[in-house]
Amino acid sequence: MYAVMVSGGKQYKVSQGDVINVEKLPVEVGAEITFDEVLFVANDDGTVAAGNPCVAGAKIVGKVVAQDKAEKIIVFKYKPKKDFRKKQGHRQPYTGIQIESIIAE
Repeated sequence: MYAVMVSGGKQYKVSQGDVINVEKLPVEVGAEITFDEVLFVANDDGTVAAGNPCVAGAKIVGKVVAQDKAEKIIVFKYKPKKDFRKKQGHRQPYTGIQIESIIAE
């Protein structure tokens, strides 16, 4: 069974037991979180449910396993022949969530 859910303006395809990194959410590590915006649910027997835009009664329950930052990326800007160089680093914060169950009613 898998589902497509929305969090932070992005869509994620999840199955039970998956660990996904979503945009930072204001929850504690170890807390349980529920996602109600489920766009699509596919069962193991081949039946599917597609929402318009969300599937009614479907939700995804997960557990927060991490509040961390991603790997550093380097942002380097320069203008040729003008002696302009600017180097910046950025680490995007994220929340790691382990999917515990997909509930489709």
